[in-house]
Amino acid sequence: MELVEIVYKLVKQLPKEELYVLSDQMRRAAVSIPSNIAEGQQRHSDRDFKKFLSIARGSGAELETQLLICERLGYLPKESISSSLRLCGEINRMISSLMIKLTD
Repeated sequence: MELVEIVYKLVKQLPKEELYVLSDQMRRAAVSIPSNIAEGQQRHSDRDFKKFLSIARGSGAELETQLLICERLGYLPKESISSSLRLCGEINRMISSLMIKLTD
């Protein structure tokens, strides 16, 4: 949820021409992470939960890529995205650990 808040603040800094493209994709990817974790947990099946965790992890990777695109295009400075990238990495590591625990 913290990452969602950060991303919503970051996309406000993007140029207007990215309003319906990159910023929309970034918001969707960020929201997808906690949403898929919550939905998968409510399925009450480890197999289903792992499937939704995998989707959440993919959304995290997608968001990381979009943040790097923003940097490469000069839309956001590296300093603005570094904490978001760290948080994406941390979240994806936590999701991976949870997936391993569900396998045991």
